[in-house]
Amino acid sequence: MARDRFTEVTSVSWFGRLKRSVGGVVFGLLLLVVATIGLFWNEGRAVTTARSLAEGKGLVVSVDAGTIDRANEGRLVHVAAPVTLDGEVADDVFPVRAAAIRLVRRVEMYQWRQSSQSETRKTLGGGEETVTTYSYDKVWQEGRIDSSDFREPSGHDNPSLPVESRTVSAASARLGAFRIDEGVLDQVGSERPLAVDAARADDFAAALGDGRRARVVGGEVRIGTDPDRPAVGDLRIRFATVPPGPVSAIGRQTGDGLSAYQTESGDALLMAEDGTVAADVMFAHAESANTTLTWVIRLVGVLATWIGFALVLGPLSVVFDVIPFLGSLVGFGTGLVAAVLTAVTAPVVIAVAWFWYRPLVSLAVLAVAGLLVAFLMWRGRARAATAT
Repeated sequence: MARDRFTEVTSVSWFGRLKRSVGGVVFGLLLLVVATIGLFWNEGRAVTTARSLAEGKGLVVSVDAGTIDRANEGRLVHVAAPVTLDGEVADDVFPVRAAAIRLVRRVEMYQWRQSSQSETRKTLGGGEETVTTYSYDKVWQEGRIDSSDFREPSGHDNPSLPVESRTVSAASARLGAFRIDEGVLDQVGSERPLAVDAARADDFAAALGDGRRARVVGGEVRIGTDPDRPAVGDLRIRFATVPPGPVSAIGRQTGDGLSAYQTESGDALLMAEDGTVAADVMFAHAESANTTLTWVIRLVGVLATWIGFALVLGPLSVVFDVIPFLGSLVGFGTGLVAAVLTAVTAPVVIAVAWFWYRPLVSLAVLAVAGLLVAFLMWRGRARAATAT
């Protein structure tokens, strides 16, 4: 009989942990290389995007959406108008159509889910003992959970998914007199639920074709025996649309359409937003998004650098874990060393990248890094003096 909850105890010897930590050193070195390359690349990307946006902001021309002025051929133009569609979008499996920019089908299956909680403690001699509790429950979830990866797959098998979630987009539309395609349409729109007519339940069952019954409950389709008591493998299908509305777009006027404008700075510009938005506001939004992305990648790179150094220094704490208290103390120390190394190397990498892409700012970054290292060293000496 399948167990819906059980506990497993595993242990690893000191030598096994040491071998694992040596493998961590290799991974840590690779992570340091990747983090360094990523931080360097990110600064170049940020500069290229900023320069491209500045270039585009100086070139863009707002034009009348109702007419095509051939004098603007090849220029970067700003257009704002309601979107008009050339036709309907249709689902490829079920009988659902809509006059929309996008038609979204979301399929959830009632299925088994595995959860686990682990608690690890060190043992005398440097080994580790881990107590893991596995539990299984049934949930509605989009996409199939691979039950073959479960610790106890027997009795918790998830069937294959007969139909998956999918989004169908309009192939083309009009923004005033301008033809637009997925390049613009995929950037705009907010979803609205699309209720299914209850009278069409049998059509959904026939479209699925596996003999199961279909019902419409609250505007969504339920595939299974009893919608109030779902069984593993039952489906819940929802639809949503992105209706047409006012859109503002910036791109290269190409014939009667809009395409990406290649800047001399490097990036291709094709931007769109919902509503009637002025060109300078759209560029301000794009600049803000570039700044946010730059800082997110920086933080990820710094975190990856710290993890890399921590993994490289990891064997030291394992060696001293023969005495658990001593190993914990060394582990705390290696964590601090990894933090100091990160505080030194990450700003240096960013500064070198800035020196490569924008040399005037790099000197300021190096100064900040030096002050940070000096502060950390002073604080460490102050603590040592207090301890003695």
